[in-house]
Amino acid sequence: MVEVDPADPAFEDPTKFVGPCYSKRDADRLAAEKGWRVKADGKHWRRVVASPEPKRIFEIEPIRWLVEKGAIVICAGGGGIPTAFTATDHRILAGIEAVIDKDLASELLARKVDADLFVMATDADAVVPELGHLEQQPLGWVTPEGALRLRVPGRLHGAEGGGGVPVRAQDRQACGHRCLEDITRIVAGDAGTNVVREVPEERRG
Repeated sequence: MVEVDPADPAFEDPTKFVGPCYSKRDADRLAAEKGWRVKADGKHWRRVVASPEPKRIFEIEPIRWLVEKGAIVICAGGGGIPTAFTATDHRILAGIEAVIDKDLASELLARKVDADLFVMATDADAVVPELGHLEQQPLGWVTPEGALRLRVPGRLHGAEGGGGVPVRAQDRQACGHRCLEDITRIVAGDAGTNVVREVPEERRG
């Protein structure tokens, strides 16, 4: 379970598509009947829900314990189960209709278990800033404070879901975590975009 804030601004403008496609007429009817928010998805219409910031992973203590014991732990799948304390009793947790971004939940998990390496496997070879150049070079070894913030203005080659959110997640890191694809070469630092606190001398330039 992952805690979110019911007052998160994301609830004011839901963006995550969920469920089947509908005609405009059916979508409007369901929205009126069920209180849904709907938006156009190509030529069809679909329900949308919020994607709020993950604030806390409730099972982090047993996750840490299992990691310390040498177990391979699979957790935070799909971003985790969106959960919030009820407005009437802050001791009671309840599910909330939302979709937590998987990359941001994974970044939170990596920080809370003090991970040495955070690998984000994507369908892109590396982060490529889109700055109007036809042959922009991919980013190899960078720091969060440097290249990602100054050279990646928010839009990347490879679409919003494929590049934008991973960079947002990586941008929060201040340690040796990397945004990668080929796992073996990536762990060795020879592929992907490596986001580290300080770029080693031999990796500069």
